[in-house]
Amino acid sequence: MADSSAPDGYFDAASTEPLHPAARRVLLEALDAGWADPARLYGRARSTRMLLDRARARVAGVLGARPDEVSFTSSGTQAVHLAVLGGLQARRRAGRHLVVGAVEHSSVLHAAELHEDDGGEVTVVGVDRGGRVDPAEFAAALRPDTALACLQSANHEVGTVQPVAEVGEACRAAGVPLLVDAAQSLGREDVPDGWSFLVGSAHKWGGPAGVGVLAVRKGTRWRSPLPADEREGRRVPGFENVPAAAAAAAALEAYRADMADEGPRLAALVDRIRARVPETVPDVEVVGDPVRRLPHIVTFSCLYVEGEALLTELDRAGFAVSSGSSCTADTLRPSHVLEAMGVITHGNVRVSLPRGVASADVDRFLAVLPDIVARLRRATMNALDQ
Repeated sequence: MADSSAPDGYFDAASTEPLHPAARRVLLEALDAGWADPARLYGRARSTRMLLDRARARVAGVLGARPDEVSFTSSGTQAVHLAVLGGLQARRRAGRHLVVGAVEHSSVLHAAELHEDDGGEVTVVGVDRGGRVDPAEFAAALRPDTALACLQSANHEVGTVQPVAEVGEACRAAGVPLLVDAAQSLGREDVPDGWSFLVGSAHKWGGPAGVGVLAVRKGTRWRSPLPADEREGRRVPGFENVPAAAAAAAALEAYRADMADEGPRLAALVDRIRARVPETVPDVEVVGDPVRRLPHIVTFSCLYVEGEALLTELDRAGFAVSSGSSCTADTLRPSHVLEAMGVITHGNVRVSLPRGVASADVDRFLAVLPDIVARLRRATMNALDQ
């Protein structure tokens, strides 16, 4: 395993992974070598173009795609929006029906809302208490007028892995393209089969922020929802950030190699958290599928404790964790993921372990958590008694 770049007590890798040393090295090199316009014909521009093409090929290799199927975007969210809206626009003649899972990332759900506001129809497929869709239920939602289906590879809040291969088979049989949001699993696990569109975000695997990936399988119909632009195979407008793309590709390859050993180690640490928290903290519910899950995420909910207060106290103790929906926590609305699962939506903590996290930090977290929860509960009861 490469040397860790994770700060002590940083347990929010599902939001963003610390920059991988391979990304840092390549980024610094590419800032000097890859700043020219890759669309031009002079020597320095051709060198920059070669750097961009190598980055594309490296990402495609991890994705199991062709290089010309891969484009770099300015974020994972932009990749999602381009895939959803472009996939729908290209198949307007087939119909205007969209199928999404209930626990998709907010970027997918917001694109679905926009489609609905524009007169389209959306079917939301529910999940079980572990956060997993039923492949048969998803297949039953497909119709002759379904233009696109969306299913994440794994959930960003509870880590549950979705049945992408089975859903992909159903979509293929129905002639419906499937968009897979693989932001949380890319670099950590093999890419599942069955996708027509695949999206990811570099900062989730230790690449720089501001780089997303959009892959469109050959033969899949797609039409840009934005004004025409010559860049990135006419898929993504704007000047390419070549140094960041090169760093993202280097990080993805290195991170995937790290996970051969690091994935099982992180999974064992998460198993320790899943077992110890219910033993030491009363009235707590550990959520998410206990087996079919990503190796680094565990979420639990504590009764009689406000999530914001719990995060604040954990921060004071030196631990960075998240609560509620990772991208909508500042709205003070309950997590749509936890609501869809039918589990406790308040007092929840998501622990997501970064590459190289120290086992001692996990033990220290488990040691301080019970007292923090107990103190907060006492404060709540005292406030109610007054």
